[in-house]
Amino acid sequence: MTAHAGPAPAPVLGRPALTAAAVAGVCAVWAAAVWTAVHLTADPLLHDVALFAHLASLVVGFGAVLTVDWLGLLWLLGRRPLPEVLRTADAVHLPIWLGLAGLVGSGVLLHPDPGSPLTQVKLGLVLLVALNGVHAWTLGPALAALSGPRGADAPGDAPGAPVSRALTARCASTVLVSQLGWWGATVIGFLNSRH
Repeated sequence: MTAHAGPAPAPVLGRPALTAAAVAGVCAVWAAAVWTAVHLTADPLLHDVALFAHLASLVVGFGAVLTVDWLGLLWLLGRRPLPEVLRTADAVHLPIWLGLAGLVGSGVLLHPDPGSPLTQVKLGLVLLVALNGVHAWTLGPALAALSGPRGADAPGDAPGAPVSRALTARCASTVLVSQLGWWGATVIGFLNSRH
């Protein structure tokens, strides 16, 4: 028999502090990657390896994002229960961030042209996608509260408390920003590879 030791210890940092730290971390990693890409030139073999890693990371990260965003859209349309979306998001959280990290890390070795307007847009989209990922993480507690035994199955269709319009709008905008960012960066990457 195990005795209960009392209430769980409070987290060292609250959620707002963790969010601020995550935003600062994302911005710092992005800035370091951009600086490194400008100052580093990979030899042809390393460039080819980085290109393969870049494509593999795109498949892993963007594939996972498409899965979550698709289920999120189906939930917004009332076609999937929220707990299913949250379970899927939790399951693919790591592949999304590993894919994004792989894209940034390998992209450094692909020697992007920082003077190109398309490259500048792509770099901005990569930062936007990462910050949007942090924003998506901040939605977790509110959505998890709705997915409990009395939680909502779809926006406006809840056996318990309904999903607010503000939360529904935040979820929809998160999916939209995610898709625009990932697709935009992918298209620009394709266009840049042809030059």
